[in-house]
Amino acid sequence: MKDFTFRNPATAVMGGSAARRHDGPFSVCRALALAVLIVALGLAGCAAFPEEDGIGGVPVETAQSDAPSSEDVPGDEFNGAASAAQGESEMTMNEQAGGETADVLFPEELLTIPASYSEPCETPGHLERLDYDTYEAFSYADRTQPLSKYAIVYVPAGYDPTQSCNVVYLMHGGWSDQTTFLGTPEAPSAFKNQIDHAMADGVIKPCLIVCPTYNNTSPDDAADYSLALELTARYPQELVGDLMPAVAAAYSTYAADGTPEALAASRDHRAFMGFSMGSVTTWHIFESCLAYFRYFAPASGNAGSGAYWADAVRRQGFGAEDFLIIGATGTDDFNGSAFAAQMQDMAANPLFHEGDGEAGCNLIFRIGEGERHDGQAANRYMYNALAFLWRGGAATE
Repeated sequence: MKDFTFRNPATAVMGGSAARRHDGPFSVCRALALAVLIVALGLAGCAAFPEEDGIGGVPVETAQSDAPSSEDVPGDEFNGAASAAQGESEMTMNEQAGGETADVLFPEELLTIPASYSEPCETPGHLERLDYDTYEAFSYADRTQPLSKYAIVYVPAGYDPTQSCNVVYLMHGGWSDQTTFLGTPEAPSAFKNQIDHAMADGVIKPCLIVCPTYNNTSPDDAADYSLALELTARYPQELVGDLMPAVAAAYSTYAADGTPEALAASRDHRAFMGFSMGSVTTWHIFESCLAYFRYFAPASGNAGSGAYWADAVRRQGFGAEDFLIIGATGTDDFNGSAFAAQMQDMAANPLFHEGDGEAGCNLIFRIGEGERHDGQAANRYMYNALAFLWRGGAATE
């Protein structure tokens, strides 16, 4: 079993960090957007960005759940020139629904989920409950306290058990659980409907979406910030040791079986993403599970510095060409300044090549205008990441 090293997760300090001056690869548009975000959120008054403390900062969770809302996501947030740009952005990802090109670029403006997508789709995927056995997180290595857990799995319309399918792991934030994003088989969420429509229209490529939880012995663990922070750091052991093998056994994926060797051989067909505390989980997966994942989409949950994450890549025996990170946050998100500072710091590091998804790019970052730390933003960020995966360029299989 892989030995997972936990680097002081409990000492992480939530909140912001001071932005470093950056003269690296950020485009002019994103640099201006970042400047607006910094001014809007008062970045100058935040604490210094830690260099050597491992996980340097994570989002401040509030007593209000960051669970995705069941309300419709507005279909058009832009007007005038911005609206026209949004139309071009939708074409950027959608024009290749019927075929591949060398480089499919991530749109400059985040796609907006059409309001009509919240209604049930005529060709829906379906949700299943996947039960599996694992162990209590803090004593996992001893395997003395078995736990029974489950994940919600989205199975796309037309799923064929004789054909291999890409897999996305989608982690919830604080005050939430494995049903937060997609709902349950009996009560699917509006976001599940949105994914149905997006796949039917060719916006998102069909894939299995696995919604797990870092909750440990209680469904309320995610409501305890300090405990949740510890559990996100320990989640890789359960993910690789128990859940991923269970998924490989139950569904037709690119993994021949659930062994570490088979999971590693199929890493190009696997992604991990999450919002808020789910974003922090995503960073921990990036830190120790590059052998099993190529794609990562953290949103509004910062952790560490550019130097720290570059070291994590090298420590695992990988290089700049072996991963793609799609990061996002909002101008009105309380974690926005800290997350943007982390992205800026990573883009300044020679290992990371920020861009729009072209070949050689391993870091994409977008800021949602007016987006807060809430379910609407979470759905939008995850939707955009899903829409880009396995489309060519930096996201080539």
